[in-house]
Amino acid sequence: MQVAPYRHDILIVDDSQAVRESLGWLLQDETDIKVVAEAASGAEAMQLAVKLKPDVVILDIELPDIDGFAVTQLLKALPHPPIVILLSIHGDSISKKRGALAGCDMFLEKGMTWPRLLERIQIVLKLSNKGKSKAANDQPPATTSS
Repeated sequence: MQVAPYRHDILIVDDSQAVRESLGWLLQDETDIKVVAEAASGAEAMQLAVKLKPDVVILDIELPDIDGFAVTQLLKALPHPPIVILLSIHGDSISKKRGALAGCDMFLEKGMTWPRLLERIQIVLKLSNKGKSKAANDQPPATTSS
């Protein structure tokens, strides 16, 4: 009997519909990933995260109501916090540091190529599979630039 690979339920949060759709298209063919919902604001992201309990939240920093740093802190305070991948046009060291302080697991820049973005997402998913029993905050966030 063959065991199916662990599937990660993902919530995509970005105020740009084009970015949400593009990320959805990028991830749709990955057998270990399922996009379970999309959100355009921090409040909507929190409602969906509480309801759906995704394994991973891919989160923009600039949202119309609550910034991604604050949403990251709220997500990490949940009883079963998801992996949080911040995805932003801001790749400066201050933004990366703020992301790390908020508790993000990875910081990615929107300017990187789709294949490289997918590769980075897969890396953090593989690391999370190895450390299922460890809390998400036990390791410092990985950061990368394009």
